Amino acid sequence: MRGLSGAAEVGPSGGAEAGPSGGTGPGVEPALIRGTFQAVITAVAVLAALGLLVSACGTGGTGARDEGPADASSVAGAPSPSASASSADTPRPVDPVRLVKDDPKVSAAVKRGLKPCAGDQYPVDVAYGKLTGGSVDDIVVNVLTCEDAVGMGSYVYRERGDGYVDVFRAEEPPVYAEIDRGDLVVTKQVYEKDDPVSNPSGEDVITYRWTGSAFTKEFSTRNEYSKAVGKAASPVPAPDN
Repeated sequence: MRGLSGAAEVGPSGGAEAGPSGGTGPGVEPALIRGTFQAVITAVAVLAALGLLVSACGTGGTGARDEGPADASSVAGAPSPSASASSADTPRPVDPVRLVKDDPKVSAAVKRGLKPCAGDQYPVDVAYGKLTGGSVDDIVVNVLTCEDAVGMGSYVYRERGDGYVDVFRAEEPPVYAEIDRGDLVVTKQVYEKDDPVSNPSGEDVITYRWTGSAFTKEFSTRNEYSKAVGKAASPVPAPDN
């Protein structure tokens, strides 16, 4: 690179190379050349810094960038992922007790037995899930007795228009319905003569599947309980001497 005086060049090693005349030029020292270049570089850096400062002030900034999280949801006004998530499959708030009492398909015996157990607490179990392929979760309601939680009736409600319609019911107590991986599973306890309510002889487990317009029975299993469990062995009388 040619020096400022046009007489010398600075080589890669930082020393002076010979000019066109073969020398380093009259009265020019290598140290002076290096100092001159350093002064020029420093001046350029200062001017660049001043230019950035003026630009920041002209735009109303603070001269420094405020760094925040890189996530786009942290920007003011940008919706967070949770806020933008679709809630189309969330069922509307419903009163399961009112749903059963207003259902014309529910038997009069179940409606009469549907009373608060304590205060305003009704004996109903409620589950939400996909059973009928709709965009909104279906509702499963089990009506129980207050004394021993025996299932009096099980119902499935599907959204239709602005409300829900009864698409399944089982009212042969004791009965209980659940959602299992998209299927409706109904359990009916089996009692033999003299069986106490707390100790049935077995149970039938029936699986139903939605076919587009109704539930159809897919398969069922029978579980029989042991009669020996929970019963103490009868004492053996001692032999007579």
